[in-house]
This record gives sequence, C-alpha cells and structure tokens, in this order.
Amino acid sequence: MYKTADAIIIGGGIVGPASGYYLAKQGMRVALFEKEYLCSGSTGRCIGGIRQQFSSETTIRVAMESVNLFTKMEEELGIGVDWYPGGYIFLAHSEEMKQNYLSVIELQKSLGLGVEFISPEKTMNIVPSLNPEGILGAAYCKSDGQANPFLVVKGYTDMIKRLEGNIFTYTRVTKINVRHSRVVSIETENGDEYFAPIVLNAAGPSFKEVGTLVHIDLPTEPERHEALITEGVERILEPMLVDYRPDGCYFNQKIDTGQFIGCYTPDPKVVGDGVDSSFEFIKEMSKRMIRLLPVLRDVRVIRQWAGSYTMTPDGNPIIDRTEIDGFYVAGGMCGHGFMLGPSLGKLVAELITTGKTSIPIDEFSLTRDFGRKEVMK
Repeated sequence: MYKTADAIIIGGGIVGPASGYYLAKQGMRVALFEKEYLCSGSTGRCIGGIRQQFSSETTIRVAMESVNLFTKMEEELGIGVDWYPGGYIFLAHSEEMKQNYLSVIELQKSLGLGVEFISPEKTMNIVPSLNPEGILGAAYCKSDGQANPFLVVKGYTDMIKRLEGNIFTYTRVTKINVRHSRVVSIETENGDEYFAPIVLNAAGPSFKEVGTLVHIDLPTEPERHEALITEGVERILEPMLVDYRPDGCYFNQKIDTGQFIGCYTPDPKVVGDGVDSSFEFIKEMSKRMIRLLPVLRDVRVIRQWAGSYTMTPDGNPIIDRTEIDGFYVAGGMCGHGFMLGPSLGKLVAELITTGKTSIPIDEFSLTRDFGRKEVMK
C-alpha cells in the first residue's frame, strides 16, 4: 500500500491532533497515526483542568494562549468542548508557600495574567464549603478553567478530516525510514508504508519509544498517576482546588455533571507506564478531599483509573526540531499536555511551516540543560 502526505503525526492525544489541525489549516495534507483509540494515552486519563499559573515565562505565555484558544474553540471547531472558566485556587497552608506564590505572581502579572493572592476570607467567599483550618490565603486566577479532553480531540480530528487529512486509529508505527539524514516515510505494523517529508513525534507515553525508531534518546520517563470521579451532586465548587502540601491533592467539580474529579502526585513516584489502580489511592484521595471539603463525606466514588505523566528532568515539555531533517518532537508534557496542547499545537505548526514560533520556546528545546525546574508542577 503506497500513501503520501505532507506531514505525518504519531500520537492521538491532544498535542498531535492540535498540531495536525493547525498544519492542515496551512494547506498541508496530514496523516495522523494512533496505536489505539484517540485519547487512549495521557489525554483521555487527565482530569480536564486548564491553568495559566506557572513559574516560567514561556509556560505562562503558552498557557495564556491556550486559554485564549479554549475560549474560541466552539466557534473555531464547530463543537462544544465544555469549556468553563471556573478558576484555579492554589491554597497556602504555610508562610513558605505563601511567599512562593507571591513571588511567582509578580512574574505572572508582569506578563498580563489576571492573578492575585487573596486573603483567607476571600478564599472562603469563593469556596464557602472549604475547611479554613491553617489557610493563610491562596493564589487565584479566575480565568483558568476546565474542558472535556475527548470533545477537544474530537473537534481537532474532525477538522483534520474536513481539511482532507486522514486519521488512522489502531495503527502502530513500527519504523521510521531515514535517508541521508532526512525522514522519508513511516511503516506500520500492518506492513503499509506512508511517505512524508515531515514526521512529528507527539506520542505521549510512547514518546521515548518512538524516538528510538530514529536512534534519538529523548530524556523522558513515564510515571503512573491515579485519579477518581464521584457521583454528580449539587454544585458547590467553582474553581479547581490545589493543595501542594506533601499530603495534598487537587480536584474540581465538572460543570456539566456535578461530579468531582481529582488526583494527587504520588510520593514516592511510581515510575513506569502501568495503568493499574490501587485501593491505597481511593482511600487516601478520599481522605484528602474530605479534609479540604468536609461536605463531601457522604459523596460516593463511582470510578477510579490511572494514566501516565511523561516526565522530563525539569518539568517542562520538549518541543523542537531534531538533528534529523524533517523529524520533530513534541512530548514530555509532565501532566500539562491537555492545558497547554492547543497553544503547543499552534506553535509546532509554526515551527514546521516557518522555522520560527510566535512565542519563543527555547526553554522547551531538546538540547537545553534541564537545570531550571518548574515549581508549580
């Protein structure tokens, strides 16, 4: 079977379809390959939060552009994505955490982000059911929000098809052919070969594995993170609540169903791409949620699951061209792929089509030293 495209994308999470859409808008014929179903990796297992509160200038600017794109997405893609700007609240339970937030807020405000450090009283006004014990205030950005990852990816992939592109699900890429230091084609497990001068690795948890197909060592490793969702109840929570204490968690209430959805960062971390669930998580997560919102005590959990965060050494993604002409990488999202994905997709398309990006992304370079850590992970 002989096929051609202008650009081949490997990965059917948020970054691949977003990149494919913006490339297709530029008139490129896109072929996207996903080894399972769309959203089968990290994107379909995330909790749908979207924030702009980060500690690096690049990530803040990328996140702000993503929120801009989310607000216009229904009009742009012709599909509702359950976008809701309910905000994000980062709780401070210690003086050290308060000072950290105050310091980062200075940078965020300098870039035009509408964020503030609010008093314990104002925090309680926004979340009346919150347990006030130990709260010294919070970092609050009311333009942060939530959306449905499955609908967003559907919107992008439907548009790729409308723009004469192709989406191949349940089609694993097993080989990338390189001649004279340039990509020329990919081969699938079915024995089919597809030719294109551009190949983008946006394979999420398989990001490192795909890199090995062209003998590039991508500095990432997967970590298992678990999540849960409750039954739907009366709406009591607008923002995402983030508690960065060692035994904290983060969760919000879905705008469409009234369900609470959330997770926490495991300590010690669970390295690997396993997606098994544990009784320990559901017990511990329930306890942490109830500590913040005691009113949730009688709300029932209806499902739990696990997914992979593809982590880099510094907590920032890798977006770059490589030493192989025509081979690009967009991965290592560190749990921020869904919220940054629309903007990153647009920037990837700019990088491929023009060689430069409207937002400088040197901090995301494959060849950086990975020394500067993202503190608002």
